[in-house]
Amino acid sequence: MRVTYHLNSRDVRAVASEAAWAEAMGYDGVSANETSHDPFLALTLAATATSRVTLETHVAIAFPRSPMVVAYTARDLQDLSGGRFRLGLGTQVKGHIERRFSTTWGSPGPRLREYIQSLREIWRAWDSGERLNYDGEFYRFSLMTPFFSPGPGQQPQPRIFNAAVNAYNCRVAGEVSDGLVLHTFTSADYVRQVVRPNIVAGARKAGRDPSAITINGGGFIVTGPNRAAIKEAGRDARRRIAFYASTRTYLPVLECHGFQEIGQRLHQMSLEGKWDEMGNLIGDDILQAFAVTGEYDEIAPMLLERYGDLVDEVSLTLATKGEAEQRQIKRIITELQEAT
Repeated sequence: MRVTYHLNSRDVRAVASEAAWAEAMGYDGVSANETSHDPFLALTLAATATSRVTLETHVAIAFPRSPMVVAYTARDLQDLSGGRFRLGLGTQVKGHIERRFSTTWGSPGPRLREYIQSLREIWRAWDSGERLNYDGEFYRFSLMTPFFSPGPGQQPQPRIFNAAVNAYNCRVAGEVSDGLVLHTFTSADYVRQVVRPNIVAGARKAGRDPSAITINGGGFIVTGPNRAAIKEAGRDARRRIAFYASTRTYLPVLECHGFQEIGQRLHQMSLEGKWDEMGNLIGDDILQAFAVTGEYDEIAPMLLERYGDLVDEVSLTLATKGEAEQRQIKRIITELQEAT
């Protein structure tokens, strides 16, 4: 099983050293998402400081950017990194697309499918020199003169992953993507009952092998060197679970466990600005459903028991204090990587 690390540096000047540290720890991949920084810039810095790990946007928000803009950036990162770049794309939710990015929202699943298809068509045109011709409902590309074409890439086309929570976007992954990035707010039951069956349905619709679709996930991981550390990590996990559960887009995940009433209450509290109180609604049953909890010596077998037959890669990002804890985390990484 591959093990990936998520970059946490809030200071962009620290990204390169953090990526180098993650590679030295033995991680297989380093990812960056689009929260308070641009993920492509972070991975450009990471590419200059590493030589082995994959560099992955988990995820970049698709719709505020034209596929043409992303095609150029992804191609450059793929060549810069020597073929180590993976493009992870997400739709975000309506409020953020319209009010944070000030762009249009509509038909996110079908639009995401076309986005991925058009990226591949743009790269194909560059590699082959043939005419660019993508004519979809949401995206149309037909102009590419030699002056604006970078020509054939030095590396194969980047692999494309799409994020998904709902069943439709899981089918999109099966149809057109190389892999699926699971949201942290996902449970093993939801992966088993909703995610994997829809990946299979999408792949079969497109005449593809479902087993070729890589799944990256693992949910919330609550761990530490002792019970005191785990208790503190559990409080943070409850706050984060409450935040995601308050978003109506994620209601299907709650419904899988019969927690929809809690989701409705959390949504109302979010409208009232009661962010500091929301974590109190997350009881042990909800924490157990969405988080794997155990000490460092226990966590790898527990992760494998819950997700070993459901995901191909696990996202494991742990804060460390001192060399002793780093040695323990290296052991966890190795134990997961050696699992079959």
